[in-house]
Amino acid sequence: MATDTRTRMIEATALLIRQRGYHGTSLNDILSASGAPRGSLYFHFPGGKDQLVVEVTRASVADVTERLGAELASESDPAVAVRRIYQSVARMLEENEFSLGCPIAPVVLDAPNDVPDLAEICRVAFEQWIGLLRQAFMRAGVVEQRAQALALLVESSLEGLMVIARATRDRAPLAAVADEVVALVETAVRSGKTAQRAAAADLPP
Repeated sequence: MATDTRTRMIEATALLIRQRGYHGTSLNDILSASGAPRGSLYFHFPGGKDQLVVEVTRASVADVTERLGAELASESDPAVAVRRIYQSVARMLEENEFSLGCPIAPVVLDAPNDVPDLAEICRVAFEQWIGLLRQAFMRAGVVEQRAQALALLVESSLEGLMVIARATRDRAPLAAVADEVVALVETAVRSGKTAQRAAAADLPP
């Protein structure tokens, strides 16, 4: 853990939010886990717990978005990238002993509508993640409507599978579903490329 007080509070809050959610994490929990004096929280975060959680959640979303975008950009075949994403999630769950899942899922389940900035960060996060997947599928030739549906399928399955894996303490469900989802993506890509070739063949010289 970092030595400076502000960073310790951020790191402690990020972990607590993923474990307990927004309403399940109190100021006392944050101070206890970070070892920070009470006065330092309002010194570094004048808005209190809400400001701290918003900052932590925004950083967590940015990290996931960057890693997802890099994975999808590094592979021209989206089916290969999608399999790697499922494998990466499985490794993450094993490494944290199935104690942590999606960084924003606990926040969403807490329905933080009384903190508009937090609710907006979560909404935009899912839009970004689904959008990155949709764009990757479209780059491979999948039509937009189907690409959107596939992106929703991938994202929703990952969110649900993280919960199942944590409950069963087993990564096997991720591997099983990954096989099926990858097959769907491969089929969609083949269909898209076939349609593109057919359209090109009908074009006048």
